Amino acid sequence: MISAARFLVVLDADSTLIENEVIELLADAAGSLAQVAEVTDRAMRGELDFAESLRERVATLAGLSTDVFAEVGARIRPTDGVHELIEGVHAAGGRVGVVSGGFHELLDPLAETLGLDHWRANRLETSAGRLTGGLVGPIIDASAKAAALTEWAELNGIELCSTVAIGDGANDLTMMRVAGLGVAFNAKPIVRRSADLVIDRQDLSQVLPLLGLRG
Repeated sequence: MISAARFLVVLDADSTLIENEVIELLADAAGSLAQVAEVTDRAMRGELDFAESLRERVATLAGLSTDVFAEVGARIRPTDGVHELIEGVHAAGGRVGVVSGGFHELLDPLAETLGLDHWRANRLETSAGRLTGGLVGPIIDASAKAAALTEWAELNGIELCSTVAIGDGANDLTMMRVAGLGVAFNAKPIVRRSADLVIDRQDLSQVLPLLGLRG
């Protein structure tokens, strides 16, 4: 249990903060869902390098209109308990961040709606109102997720021992090791084996007792 009044909780986005896998929603619109789902599954199990697998999946989105962001955004469903978790952490003087292997174009409006303190994700390249199938800027991989957690903790004057990392896939393992507490949430076997704690119930409010915020 973390006893400090101020702490930082950092979550993965897809299948953690939200119920969906955003790349699969985009692929559904592009007609490449089966191909992308197979690559995503292998990457989450740690069988593929994340950066290469991301580029491979994003390439299948080439030609999509940027209108797809609004269409996909309407399909995104926050995970049960996410509002309670964020409100509980904020009420106790903590901060909540999300670092995602997904995309800013979908995460930005969601983060603002949920009242997140920090968030970071990949950016899709567009040209003339359409996706090119490429990415812009650095890829948010496992090391980038850990770096974000460390950066946000320092920014808020929070010791790493008072940080919590929550995720479901192999790409979350590095930040979970850096954090004071690593929580596997609705997670793949490789993550369940490595985490400090496992939450099987798909309800993020279950994190609150770990922080001493609810009995």
